[in-house]
Amino acid sequence: MPKRSPSGTPATDLLDAAGVRYRLHSFPHAASAPAYGLEAASALGVAPERVFKTLMVSVSGLPGEPDPVLLAAVVPVSGSLDLKALAGLLGAKKAELADPLLAQRRTGYVLGGISPLGSKHPHRTVLDESSFDFETVFCSAGRRGLEIELAPAELARLIPADVAAIAKA
Repeated sequence: MPKRSPSGTPATDLLDAAGVRYRLHSFPHAASAPAYGLEAASALGVAPERVFKTLMVSVSGLPGEPDPVLLAAVVPVSGSLDLKALAGLLGAKKAELADPLLAQRRTGYVLGGISPLGSKHPHRTVLDESSFDFETVFCSAGRRGLEIELAPAELARLIPADVAAIAKA
């Protein structure tokens, strides 16, 4: 494993190693913030539709897979994850948000700082198709108060992600 720079995270290390162009944005995180993604959108002065949150999901009844399977869903902070749409897309019987402690253990990130990039353990990821409505989107860089801005095509390629309509307003 490559040595991490003091200011880097696994997500930024992955981007650096891949030679991907991105911008890093930081802001002072307020511990009292009720919604990390909306806090990021407000602090950075960008539309919430361009800021994406990574939610860990426990999926049961996937054909040929043991139950449950943990995967990531990446959706805009302006809405929520459509669990039925996600389950239907995957051919699963049930999808529910994963236990927060399990999400933290599997990704290596804290809640509010879970990045779709550089997770501790690999997992399947589904990225909402609305990300392609923008030239660049924002996602967590692996710490609260630190966001990555990059092209959605690069994000989908590096994860790698399935792209589908999984968000609802």
